[in-house]
Amino acid sequence: MIEFALAMSQILDALNRDSFQNFELRIGMSVGPLVAGVIGAQKPQYDIWGNTVNLASRMDTHGEPRKIHATTDMGRVLQAGGYRVQSRGKIRVKGVKEPMETFLIEVDSKRNSSVSGEPNHNNTNNSHSTI
Repeated sequence: MIEFALAMSQILDALNRDSFQNFELRIGMSVGPLVAGVIGAQKPQYDIWGNTVNLASRMDTHGEPRKIHATTDMGRVLQAGGYRVQSRGKIRVKGVKEPMETFLIEVDSKRNSSVSGEPNHNNTNNSHSTI
């Protein structure tokens, strides 16, 4: 998901440059369990629910343009994956009792070259998703 988020940002940069626009994008990310499924008999729609989804939405709300705002757990996952993350300090997030530390990831952030870009197909734990 982080690579998708970075690619979206790069495409928007190119669009802005080529069309003389100044569109901005904020991205919020979280990692953890969620529920997904199709709802609606008349007009079926796929949707996702859960605290992970809510936290990703809050990260977007509190985010800054051209940056990816991540929860504590997501920041650690990204850092372990070789991305440069910067602590934003603790912020109050709706639905969370205590202020939580969050992280910002610059859109032009690059992975450390020592980290493999190959997906890990050995992970059989499908109970967590990245939003």
